[in-house]
Amino acid sequence: MVTAERLTKSVWSRARWLVVAPHPDDETLGAGALIAEAAARRRLGGVVYVTDGTGSHALGTPRLASIRRLEARTAVHRLTPRRVAIDRIGWQDAHPPAPGDARFDRDAGRLGALLRRRRIDAIAVTGPGERHCDHVAAFRLAEAAIRRGRRRVALFAYPVWGEPTVTCRRRLRTGPLAPGVRRRALAAHRSQLSLAYGDGFRLARSKRVMPPADVLFLQESNR
Repeated sequence: MVTAERLTKSVWSRARWLVVAPHPDDETLGAGALIAEAAARRRLGGVVYVTDGTGSHALGTPRLASIRRLEARTAVHRLTPRRVAIDRIGWQDAHPPAPGDARFDRDAGRLGALLRRRRIDAIAVTGPGERHCDHVAAFRLAEAAIRRGRRRVALFAYPVWGEPTVTCRRRLRTGPLAPGVRRRALAAHRSQLSLAYGDGFRLARSKRVMPPADVLFLQESNR
C-alpha cells in the first residue's frame, strides 16, 4: 500500500494547478479539496469543464447547459471565495471525440496553449480507469494537451467512480476541507440531486458522503 504524502510537504507544494472536470459536479466530488487548497495558496490556474453536462436530462440542451454552467460556477465559489478562472471545452455529454479526431486534436492544442499561458505545472483530472467514457476522454485530452503544450506538466488522477487502475508509486493528499464545505458545494448541483428538472440522472446517496481531503495519483507515463 502506497502512503499518500501531504501535498504541502511534497515537491509539488509550489506547483500551479489546473483541475480538469469531465462534467459539472466532478470538480466537487473528486477535487474539491484541491481547488480550495490551491486557491488559498494562490496556486490554482483554473478549472476546465470538458463536457456541457447535457446528457443527464431530457431537458432542452441550451437550457440545461446554461443551468449546469451556473451550478458549476456556484459550486466553485462555495469551495473558495477567491476568483477562479473557469473554462469550458464544450463537448457533448457522453459523446466525446476520440484521439485523432479533428475536434479532439484542436481542443488538445487549445488546452496545451492554456497550459503555457497560465504556467501550469500540474493537472488533476479523472483517471483512465474510470467507468464513464467522458472521464476517460478527459484524461486522454489532458495527456494530449501536455504533449502539445511544450511544457513540463505533471499529470495526476483523482477518483470519482473508483480508484485509478494504473500502477501508481506516488500519491498526494490535500489538507481537509472545513466541515460542510464540500457538501454545500455539491448542493449547488441541484440538477444532479433532485427532481427539479424532471427525470434524469440522480447522484447516489452513497456518493454524497464525501471525504474531507482529496487523494491524487501521479500517472507514471508523465513523470
